Amino acid sequence: MSADDVAVRVDTEVCIAGGQCELLAPDIFEIDDDEVVAVVRGDGRLPRNVALEVIDRCPSGAISIVGGSDHIPASGP
Repeated sequence: MSADDVAVRVDTEVCIAGGQCELLAPDIFEIDDDEVVAVVRGDGRLPRNVALEVIDRCPSGAISIVGGSDHIPASGP
């Protein structure tokens, strides 16, 4: 972990299990067994640049960075 790591979350009400997050960061994201939503593994921390790419590629806009002043909402479809 580095000082540039951020925590991410998935809004399960918005997630459509498109799988882009799992392709880009398989250690952090996993599509559940029913392929309904993505879930965050562990503490959900990853490098900020990777988090921003995952957020940008999420087709439903369900992923965001959380924590203090770092909260960056998903941009949406």
